[in-house]
Amino acid sequence: MINKVLIANRGEIALRIIRACREMDIETVAIHSTADSDAMHTRLADASVCIGPPSAAESYLNKAAILAAAEISGANGIHPGYGFLAENADFAEMVIDHGLTFIGPSPEHIRLMGDKIQAKETMKKRGVPVVPGTDGPVQSDDEARAAAADIGYPVLIKAVSGGGGRGMTVARSEHELEEGLRMARREAQAGFGDDRVYLEKFLERPRHIEVQVLADHHGHAVHLGERDCSLQRRHQKLVEEATSPVIDDELRSEIGETVSRAVVDLGYQGVGTIEFLYENGQFYFIEMNTRLQVEHPVTEMITGVDLVRAQLHVAKNLPLAITQSDVRYEGHAIECRVNAEDPGTLTPAPGTVHTYHPPGGPGVRVDSALFAGAKVPPYYDSLIAKLIVYDQSREACLKRLKRALSEYVIDGIKTGIPLLQAITDNPAFAEGDYHTGWLGEFMEDWTPPTY
Repeated sequence: MINKVLIANRGEIALRIIRACREMDIETVAIHSTADSDAMHTRLADASVCIGPPSAAESYLNKAAILAAAEISGANGIHPGYGFLAENADFAEMVIDHGLTFIGPSPEHIRLMGDKIQAKETMKKRGVPVVPGTDGPVQSDDEARAAAADIGYPVLIKAVSGGGGRGMTVARSEHELEEGLRMARREAQAGFGDDRVYLEKFLERPRHIEVQVLADHHGHAVHLGERDCSLQRRHQKLVEEATSPVIDDELRSEIGETVSRAVVDLGYQGVGTIEFLYENGQFYFIEMNTRLQVEHPVTEMITGVDLVRAQLHVAKNLPLAITQSDVRYEGHAIECRVNAEDPGTLTPAPGTVHTYHPPGGPGVRVDSALFAGAKVPPYYDSLIAKLIVYDQSREACLKRLKRALSEYVIDGIKTGIPLLQAITDNPAFAEGDYHTGWLGEFMEDWTPPTY
């Protein structure tokens, strides 16, 4: 029985988990670095424990300190949120070995899906379509050249243990392939301690479509539709929406049922996201995220399913509270990630928030840990808020989003709000006519405001 949860994270996602736990009468323990001693998640949790200095390596990535905090606080469950240790199989294993409940999938599934090549083979065997590419890591430049010639240029060089766009580069010729291999291996070694890379066919103008799944320990799984996450810069998502403007009901049901069967066959438990590239009517599996996604709120808005509560429900070894026939998609939702960064250069912009006024009104949700006087430290991800809006149609939702962005006031630091406003004012976005490279092209011609 889970009665006290330690949240191994910070910021808005820590608050999100605290709120779900409180509604389920579960006590919470916040951890924090010395840089976050006055942060909102430490104030709203039932207890808080300082686990180290500002550096993430010495605090939020410090497995021993987090487990010690769980022991001294009496927590019997650990929720990792997203980022940090959320997809670290060794950490999940340590949590379980210490007699605690890891609120997420098994270490085996985290480890399996963390290896992009194994994940691809695993899904391919279960009928999930995959991007054409090598069956394993390329062992030499000669092997890579032969594989690229067989696949056909352009090709994408990807780190076996990669994520977040690191260890990834495009090669459009044999000359670019040699340089790209060196770059990708160097980034992969530095970022993941694993310099192995593999090749995939590079799709020129795909959509990034992901399917949300939820599975229990009793052999049941449901899919909760898709999210369109094609608006990205540097492989980092910025705007997400559900449902996708390019996926119809028949295709949604077809791909959803395919991934539901796959996760049941895997014996997977908890929430998971199956990510695809979509082009010319075809889905191509790229990876599975074995954790809660940043953009999970848009799925919650259109289905009415609280994904964090569902995670806790599954962690208690209870069967799913819903079946596939219970899932309904109502209206439309869009999420904008608000980052503390210069909107023109996209460089982080930490500092102190002087004035903070989030938007409100019908259909507007803001997930954030900001407040007037809050300090945004330079040590962590620049995401400071998520603005989520909902309405009955995509057109109405977009109007509501523009209104909400115009109300959002964050003074004292630079944020990406001007860029988000420019995106939502663009006719191509209004028509749903965009792809994964669209934002990069848009920013080449966009002139950011001066501060």
